[in-house]
Amino acid sequence: MSLIDPLLLQSCLTTALGRVDVDALDACDSTNSEIMRQASAGAPAGRVVVADRQSAGRGRRGRVWLSSPERSLTFSLLWRFTGSPARLAGLSLAVGVALAEALTALGAAGIGLKWPNDVLLRTGDGDYAKLAGVLVELASDRRGTQVVIGIGLNLLPPEEKLPQPVSALSEAMPALPGRERILAALLDALVVVLDRFAVDGFAAVKSDWQGWHAWQGLEVSILDEVGAGWVGRCQGVAEDGALLVASETGIQSVYAGDVSVRRT
Repeated sequence: MSLIDPLLLQSCLTTALGRVDVDALDACDSTNSEIMRQASAGAPAGRVVVADRQSAGRGRRGRVWLSSPERSLTFSLLWRFTGSPARLAGLSLAVGVALAEALTALGAAGIGLKWPNDVLLRTGDGDYAKLAGVLVELASDRRGTQVVIGIGLNLLPPEEKLPQPVSALSEAMPALPGRERILAALLDALVVVLDRFAVDGFAAVKSDWQGWHAWQGLEVSILDEVGAGWVGRCQGVAEDGALLVASETGIQSVYAGDVSVRRT
């Protein structure tokens, strides 16, 4: 499979046309790392790195995300916001809203979101499996707060068995569009959501996120990095993107940090 064709991609863009500049690579260690290096060298907001293969792709909590051109789409977007990094709370959730909207517009059925940074696909048994992941990394420079948004999307089911249920876009639609069309749809939706976020923060998409929330009203386990935790029922999210969980002691606010949320 050949690299992403920038000219074909340009012809597929709508709202992101003129707002993004795509660098298509055969391979790199991590698209987030590559974007950070380019940002340090002066790359402007809107720079996108898409790689057919990652040797050290990063996920949340240090997990590895490997990729291949036949089975996945992995890319990172550089964006900048003015003001304090504190006002970017909930950004990874907002990115999830953009992905869910874009994939559904492409014709994918059964899309849902899991707090704080996963896109899910409803499986045949009514449960959900991971379709895509988001990794947002922040840094401050003289131009404001620099944001690197890394996204990994499964196009085809993985060939190897993984520790968690995993799905693929091919399972959500009759036929996969070309990678350029998929990437263009994601970038178009991201630009719209990021512009809304820049004005009103997470409040701009809070109700949208809750509409996509796959586990709204369901019982979950909140686990720390050593597996200890407690059980509660998902009540939605707060204005700052915290997950609200009802337990025997009342409504608890859960922040991403080093916790994991799982269905009980």
